[in-house]
Amino acid sequence: MSKGKSRRGPTQRQLRVNESLRKALSEVFLRHDIADPDLMGITLTVSEVRVSPDLKNATIYVLPLGGDNQENVVAALKRHKRFIRGEVTRLVDLRHTPELVFELDVTFDKLGHMDALLRSPEVARDIE
Repeated sequence: MSKGKSRRGPTQRQLRVNESLRKALSEVFLRHDIADPDLMGITLTVSEVRVSPDLKNATIYVLPLGGDNQENVVAALKRHKRFIRGEVTRLVDLRHTPELVFELDVTFDKLGHMDALLRSPEVARDIE
């Protein structure tokens, strides 16, 4: 790679902001302050937060417990992102709270798919 274009992971500051936002979002979701039928009775897991290097945007990966109505839950979070951002602003001490982008966490689906592939008869035959 050329000088200045090395691939680095997140900075320490990004990691701290990621974790602060994750904790704040978890607290907001635990309080159930968002009045939306698609979020009623739903327990959300905030599996990861990835803030951009300039700290202006944050992608929040969520997964409803039990995996029910995933698309509706993410759509509801997107509808209420201004309210959620306001709540996060009160909980996290940052000069500027990043814009929030909610995404469904598909990591567990990918892991399940990989596990199923590894257990398939075709792969088992090749391993033996």
